Amino acid sequence: MYAVYSVDQIHVELTAVELESLRSDLADLEEKEAHLKAQLEHVDEILRSARLSGYLYIRTRWKPLPGEPPPLDDTDVDDWLPRFVVLQGPCIFFYLFSTDLSPQDSTLLADIVEVSPLPSFTRDDEGTRTAFCILTRQGLRFECSSASKAQVGSWLSALRTDCKLEGSDATDPKDS
Repeated sequence: MYAVYSVDQIHVELTAVELESLRSDLADLEEKEAHLKAQLEHVDEILRSARLSGYLYIRTRWKPLPGEPPPLDDTDVDDWLPRFVVLQGPCIFFYLFSTDLSPQDSTLLADIVEVSPLPSFTRDDEGTRTAFCILTRQGLRFECSSASKAQVGSWLSALRTDCKLEGSDATDPKDS
């Protein structure tokens, strides 16, 4: 069986198998479009309700246990990974990409015991980065960095306020 279409003087003949294949492809594309629209709506909702959001480079470390030797100097280890970080409600969410529907990790603000700047450092390919860390009561340390001092300053200010750590004696990132 053939289907015949005429579009602007172009005559196309398709077999039933070809026509069914095109219909299947169209259905797949419509499903993908619906999924992408759902992702976009999700991202829009996150950004509207978030106190602060943006891409930061992140790496995690564990605080040494009592009696353990201090960790080795790992400043030369380049394990910084870009993450989309969202400060929303009582949590910080860490997404792989801004379009992800679910975060890879999260931390309750109530579990944060310290927010402080780290020394700036230089990466060969990207210039100087300003850094800060977030320490949880469980001993997990999120080290965060950005090429933007202003972005780091915004994160430090927002986290100190939301975690009620305003009295901390940590210095401003522009002093680093």
